[in-house]
Amino acid sequence: MTLLAAVVGDWTCQAWGIHHGFYHVDFLAGGAKALTVDPLLLAKVAVAGVAFGLVGLLFAEANHLLGGWLKRLVPYGPLRPVIGGLAVIGLVYALGTRDYLGLGVSAADPGGMTINTFFGPDIHPWSWVLKVLFTVVTLSAGFKGGEVTPLFFIGAALGNALAGLLGAPVDLFAALGFVAVFAGAANTPLACTLMGIELFGATHGVYLAVACFLAYLCSGHNGIYLSQRIAVPKAATGLAGGATLREARSGRAPAVGPRPAPSSTIH
Repeated sequence: MTLLAAVVGDWTCQAWGIHHGFYHVDFLAGGAKALTVDPLLLAKVAVAGVAFGLVGLLFAEANHLLGGWLKRLVPYGPLRPVIGGLAVIGLVYALGTRDYLGLGVSAADPGGMTINTFFGPDIHPWSWVLKVLFTVVTLSAGFKGGEVTPLFFIGAALGNALAGLLGAPVDLFAALGFVAVFAGAANTPLACTLMGIELFGATHGVYLAVACFLAYLCSGHNGIYLSQRIAVPKAATGLAGGATLREARSGRAPAVGPRPAPSSTIH
């Protein structure tokens, strides 16, 4: 049923003229090198995967902490978005930019930052930090309607910055960050690997899988969806399978106790 719903949903969107944004990755496109995996580049992808996971963890934890703090400070719910909106307006004037408002698919001003910007040759080392700041303030204050696409923006921007730092292909690392930061923040490495293959091509499948699964492993037992249940703990933490992320984060998750000895009867 899930597959059928996905296919019908895709057909429906296409019928209405709605489609994915187009993100072009030139690196290793076509030719005999299409399926080549370079060991040095793979090592750089692994380093980036760790960074993607830690930023996914940072985003999720910052949202939970700031959101919880605001709820305690301002018990009256409708007032929290007012405060958050004023804070975002203050950030716009303080930083002098509207590039980090909205989802990031289109720019508020001509020539502003979008997700596509980070697939180009220019390096933007701090854009991911600013997008984290704007998005966390917005969501924590009670505005809903999007953490997924802003995480794509954050990931592509972080990939762009890491490419400059590691001397790696900018477009490839923007693509890796696009899916891997979300894989870490949402604990969905397989889905994000497949999404990366859908968006950027199977040519980059090995790099996409390494980045997504390392990001997932490095994001810890946390995430943007605290009702998720832990099927298999990521590390030997003593957590019992079936605990929710909320329980794990608060320390209330049931622990795995010692296995009882098998019963036996001695005659």
